[in-house]
Amino acid sequence: MTGPVALVGSGEFTPALEAVDRELLAATGVARPRVAILPTASAPDGEATFLQWAELGRQHFRALGAEVEAVLVRDRAAADDAACAQALGEADLIYLSGGKPDHLYATLAGTASERALLDAHARGAVLAGCSAGAMVLADRRLRFLRRPPMPTGWAPALGVVPGIAVVPHYDALPEPLALLLALLPPRAGVVVGIDEETALVGRDGAWQVQGPGRVTVWRGRRRTRYRDGDAVRL
Repeated sequence: MTGPVALVGSGEFTPALEAVDRELLAATGVARPRVAILPTASAPDGEATFLQWAELGRQHFRALGAEVEAVLVRDRAAADDAACAQALGEADLIYLSGGKPDHLYATLAGTASERALLDAHARGAVLAGCSAGAMVLADRRLRFLRRPPMPTGWAPALGVVPGIAVVPHYDALPEPLALLLALLPPRAGVVVGIDEETALVGRDGAWQVQGPGRVTVWRGRRRTRYRDGDAVRL
């Protein structure tokens, strides 16, 4: 049975998401779940930042009672490494932290680590992605110019959640910009804006907002807001 998915706007490995993460661990059905932290999206920001996110993830989930391993996939060579793929394949919860979505997608797509991640999810493992991680678990991701950094359209993502694109940190954006993103070509289908420190958690098509912020769903120019505890149809 395919496992749950958590799409998080920001705040991974902080007390703000502790309640959400406890529920994700409980959803594994395992007394001491194995958690794999995948800090790949932060690799372009330097080795110190990459290792910092790995350690933050380790400390956070250990404090919640899980067995935790940071899977240090920096590039495609590491993503095709058998040991990295095995660590992902054996996990009960796989967490993709934030950073650069283009790097995360380019590193994982078509590799042994992607296959292991998808196979683990198919057997029931939880997949969680925050910020860039959430963007890449969707069907489409924003494509950015490097200089200046600005969105130019949509590009493929891993497609774990089909038919949607995710805009994290949504409450930090001006609403007119959000509408522009929703209408960027090629059309991304349903665009889901997730506020900071807020999660959209779903399984088998049933989704629920968790956290203090809102989830905003755009279908073309039509906007619908959802708050903590609300059911969301995607």
